[in-house]
Amino acid sequence: MKKILLIIPLSFVLFCCGGEERKFNSELEIKMNEIAERYVKLVLRVGRFDPDYVDAYYGPAEWKDEVEKEAIEKDTLAYVKLNDEADELLNMLEGLRSMKASDDEILRYRFLYKQLLAVKGRIFVLRGGKLSFEEECRIFYDAEVPVKSTEYFKSVIAEINDMLPGSGDVSEKAAAFNKKFIIPTDKLDAVFKAAIEECRSRAIKNIQLPAEENFRVEYVTGKPWSGYNWYKGNSYSLIQVNTDLPIFIDRAIDLAAHEGYPGHHVYNTLLEKNMVRQNNWMEFTVYPLFGPQSLIAEGTANYGIKVAFPGTEREKFEKRVLFPIAGLDTSLVDKYYKLQDKLSLLDYTFNEAARNYLNGKWTREQALNYRINYGLVSPEKAERNMKFIDAYRSYVINYNLGKDIVERYIVKNGGTDNNPAVRWRIFEHIITTPQTPSGLR
Repeated sequence: MKKILLIIPLSFVLFCCGGEERKFNSELEIKMNEIAERYVKLVLRVGRFDPDYVDAYYGPAEWKDEVEKEAIEKDTLAYVKLNDEADELLNMLEGLRSMKASDDEILRYRFLYKQLLAVKGRIFVLRGGKLSFEEECRIFYDAEVPVKSTEYFKSVIAEINDMLPGSGDVSEKAAAFNKKFIIPTDKLDAVFKAAIEECRSRAIKNIQLPAEENFRVEYVTGKPWSGYNWYKGNSYSLIQVNTDLPIFIDRAIDLAAHEGYPGHHVYNTLLEKNMVRQNNWMEFTVYPLFGPQSLIAEGTANYGIKVAFPGTEREKFEKRVLFPIAGLDTSLVDKYYKLQDKLSLLDYTFNEAARNYLNGKWTREQALNYRINYGLVSPEKAERNMKFIDAYRSYVINYNLGKDIVERYIVKNGGTDNNPAVRWRIFEHIITTPQTPSGLR
């Protein structure tokens, strides 16, 4: 692990993690833009060694062409060169420490620093290096993940058991109750369209988006995720919804808000508008999946559901609009959402399954069974969860921990349930500035 970070001066690490306070000025811009361009090309180069790495790119075509024309050999020397480039960029950042800057420039500086450390970590892994779950979370996502004990999950499950009628296994009782709220396949598109229309309507009342922003929805199968936003640039997204497993009614708003409004589509659209077009901060033309930016993206996308639907507004909308479209019984809406609120407390079983599986303490079967027994998910969903962990490893933390970090920051700064306008304002600030997870603590 020390091989990755050893050449970075301790004073620099302390500075970027809040150990020192420094000021800069706008003289940084030329040098920062040079670092940004080289950072983008470095990420694109790493992407040639890892097909999952570059989630989006909408920068200059000639930059991508330049990288793709380079000959590559997946040998030790190639990884050393990539790592050396990351080190050189970090050292260039170190050389700018004595300069002054605005608050936004400081955020930009820290964003690039954290992203570059994550790039180094990814190169280390691609080269064959091993990181623990905790090291991955710290290096890739700038986060320390709390441990949730099995006893904690048992106490939540006991509360869920008391909520459900009948006797027998609590997971079976929960599955039987939830089964009443599956969206019929022939109603799925209509439900999802109504959900995303409502989410968009709420978002554009509070956030100004480019007039040309748009998206397209596709229904797909055979994926390890339930939904995905592929941002294409020019304010356009392709949103894919995985229909491998039954989709419950609450997932319509979840997916519409998370992948669309005010989630990933809005986040990427505003980064392009504000960071790239207005500021010319070209580092935002590329999105490396395994980096701190993902925790901000996933955390805001998940918390954005509550931002768009404060209080009981979600339940009211779904009861009035989505349940009738899906042809579902509206009399159980309140009970359904009370159960979902409790089930959401078991989300961290995903992290614990990943932690123990990736650290070699549990077999794949043990991790899968943990999700079934303590996350109360179906065997089919648990299997998809394991495929996700196999593909994306510690990325799982970005959904639940990311949401919690964003929520704590917004509430701490006044974005409470009774101040929805303040909540929208802080939320927009997070998704339009170069934030880092540790910066939101």
